[in-house]
Amino acid sequence: MLSNLTAQPQDKILALMGAYRADPREGKIDLGVGVYKDATGATPIMHAIKSAEEMLWQVQNTKSYVGLAGDPAFLAAMSELILDGVVSADRLSAVATPGGTGAVRQALELVKIASPKATIWLSNPTWPNHPSIVKYLGMPLAEYRYFASETGKVNFNGMLEDITEIPAGDIVLLHGCCHNPTGANLTSEQEDQIISALAVSGAIPFVDIAYQGFGDGLNADARFTRKIASQLPECLIAASCSKNFGIYRERTGILMAISPKNSLQAVTQGNMAFLNRQNFSFPPDHGARIVTMILGDASLRSIWASELEQTRLNMLGLRKQLADELRQRMGSDRFDFLATHRGMFSRLGVSAEVVETLRAEFGVYMVGDSRINIAGLNAQTVPILANALAQTIK
Repeated sequence: MLSNLTAQPQDKILALMGAYRADPREGKIDLGVGVYKDATGATPIMHAIKSAEEMLWQVQNTKSYVGLAGDPAFLAAMSELILDGVVSADRLSAVATPGGTGAVRQALELVKIASPKATIWLSNPTWPNHPSIVKYLGMPLAEYRYFASETGKVNFNGMLEDITEIPAGDIVLLHGCCHNPTGANLTSEQEDQIISALAVSGAIPFVDIAYQGFGDGLNADARFTRKIASQLPECLIAASCSKNFGIYRERTGILMAISPKNSLQAVTQGNMAFLNRQNFSFPPDHGARIVTMILGDASLRSIWASELEQTRLNMLGLRKQLADELRQRMGSDRFDFLATHRGMFSRLGVSAEVVETLRAEFGVYMVGDSRINIAGLNAQTVPILANALAQTIK
């Protein structure tokens, strides 16, 4: 049986990580992998996380299973963090998942049960795992315009035109904030126009919010998601704790579904729990327990929020520094958009040939579509990247 297997296409980001590790050059720069790094290149554990883990070690007295949906306290805490009460609890269903990826997968499986012929519409571009999962599940896939590489901004007219024409019942995957891979985000007014278009068309929004707190702040980054949840009859929301709590390896996520009427909540919740049972039975609990403790303790929450804000400000500072360095070296405003992007990522809009030259000649590693992880930089490496880009593009 196993002799029938063929090799799967290698994940481009994971392949890039391997190539970076194998490169013996000193001074190489890794801008590929999607984890936050501090000025020393480390991915630190937040003090709030350490404190909560110490408290948990003292009080936890069992490692027995949690329920199929996960710990209700975690689901309530995360729902509050993301939605802030804009939707009544009797319309909200939620389950814990293995990370944001698990939430996306479970959401798509739910769609496949409820509406197997629905097409999944993804932004062009989007996180590579979105289309990968959709294709693996054998679901219809289409794209709507999103990013203009020549300007580094959202192609809003194209996006609005495409979303306006999406049929009723199809699923539109939207990034809640800090668009991955581009870093370009909608204005509040543009969000309102997208919501109005969805209300008219009857297409169903599916929000993936993986970077709350990395863009403009915890509440500002939840703005689009909250407006969608409060203004449209139904939606799906996948969220991750990997980035804003720094617990990547704990695989902590949540899937929420908002039903058009409260009479559908119980059956929706039952189907979501059923899918958890089929795919992994009980969701991981350690990370969820830590998050619950932090969000439920005023002191820990304050420490965490302060640490998260410092992370956000650090990335904004690096963005401005890089934009300024490039303007100085290139004598143009071509890359000024970097300072207006938000989150960990930006797409530079340069060719694959430029990306390869940066790797081969300067030891700068980024994804082939020119997505860079801003958090992979520090104050010392920003000028190195700017110089490499200026020399390569000319």
